[in-house]
This record gives sequence, structure tokens and C-alpha cells, in this order.
Amino acid sequence: MRALGRIHPWSAVRHVLLLAGALVMLIPFIWMLSTASKPQTEIFSSDLHLIPYHFALWDNLKIAFAKADLWRYLLNGLIVTILIFALQVLVALPAAYAFAKLRFLGRDVLFALVVFCILIPPQATAIPVFLLLHKLGVLDSYIALVLPFTISVFGIFLMRQFFKTVPDDLIDAARMDGISEFGIVWRVMLPTAIPAVTAFGIFSVVAHWNDYFWPLIVLNSEHLQTPPLAVAHFRNNEAGTNYGPLMAAAMVIIAPLVIAFLFAQRRFIEGITLTGIK
Repeated sequence: MRALGRIHPWSAVRHVLLLAGALVMLIPFIWMLSTASKPQTEIFSSDLHLIPYHFALWDNLKIAFAKADLWRYLLNGLIVTILIFALQVLVALPAAYAFAKLRFLGRDVLFALVVFCILIPPQATAIPVFLLLHKLGVLDSYIALVLPFTISVFGIFLMRQFFKTVPDDLIDAARMDGISEFGIVWRVMLPTAIPAVTAFGIFSVVAHWNDYFWPLIVLNSEHLQTPPLAVAHFRNNEAGTNYGPLMAAAMVIIAPLVIAFLFAQRRFIEGITLTGIK
């Protein structure tokens, strides 16, 4: 009781505002789950209600999996996001280490140019990259989905900010033990950067798992399509969209992201926090 009496009024207001903001963010997901659990007659009913009168989630899931090969799309999304993330880490860690711990002429200018690239949207370079992949003959393949994203400017920036917090004495000790610079990156810096790598992994996986623009451009084969393209299979302009199975499919597509974040949220918060420490 004494502890409750010490609660500052602003602290209570802050928590109420945070809860209200969280509710606003969750409303689309709550509505998606509600729609996925309703039969078609309730979805188009004028009676607005969240809890369905007749629970139809399993029926909508059956229709969704029958209409589209969701398992195949989920597998494609898993393959593409893992390959992109692995290659991004392979490039970002040595680059971030060089910008954070090595001294060379023009380092700060070069890093400023790298950070400037964050301002360039991927849509601005879509046509030149598409033409390059066409010349290489790798369109409509996993290579076309992965190759343009192997270098992540945001990943380099995030890792560099984390590496700046690592003591120089640790690196000097590794050099005295005869470890090469690349050895320091993978044997010393990588183990210390697990929180930052996890945080970057969440950003990378979410961005490329939900990417609809690029796969739509470079893919023609249905068996290579990624999860966001699965939603297009439920769009029907002539007969009308069946929103129950569509929302059920969307629920299946975002479920891996929610599960991954719940397992990695502690490391994610650590990585975001530590990259801001000077």
C-alpha cells in the first residue's frame, strides 16, 4: 500500500498513454483475427461485432490452404529471408568493424556516404537492378530475390554503432595474440555483438518477409512466390473477395514473425539499447 501511494501522477498518465497506443497498434490484428473467425455472412453483416456468433476459423483456414499453397510460400519466405540475413551479416560485420575500429584515410567521409544511402528508397534503383539481373539471366529465381539486398546500409550503421561501445583493449589483446583482423571480426566482435545482430535480424526478416514490391516484379513462377504474394490469390474482382480465408491466410503469414519476435525480444531490446551507448 505504501508503494502504491508513491506512484507519481505523470507515471500513471504515461502508462495509460502507452496502453492506449498499444491498443491502437493492436486493433488491426484484433480485427484480422475476428474476421478470420467469422463466416462470410457475418463479415458482410451490418451488425458490427468482434466476437463471431459462429466460429469459422478452421473452415476459413481449410479454404485458405486449399486455394493457395501456403506451406510452399512460407518455405520460400524462410529460404529468402535467411539467405538475405546471412549475406547481410557477412558483409555488414567486417564493414562495420572497419568503420568503428580501423583508422584509414577518408574513413569518416566514406561512412557519411554509406549513411547517406539510407535515404535512397529501393524503388528508386528498382529499374537499373532489374535490368542488371535480366542481363545476368537470373530473373525468376531465388538469386533475383536475394542478390539486391546482400548489402544493408542500415545493418552496417547499426553494427558500427555497437562496435564503437567495445573497448579497444579487447581488440589490442586479440592482436597481441596473433589474431588477424578478419579473425577479430568473427572470433571476438561477433560473439559480443549477438544482441545487435539479433536486433538487426528482426528488422531484416520483417522487412523482407513482408516485401511485396520486389518479388512481384522479378517473379513469374508461382512455386517461387513469397508469403505476401499469397494474399493476391484471394483477390477476386468479379466474384468478390472472400475475406474470411484472406484474413486466415494473412494470420498464417504473420504468425512466424510474431513467434520469432517473442523469442528474440529480450536480445532485440538489448541490441537497440546498447547501440545507443557511447
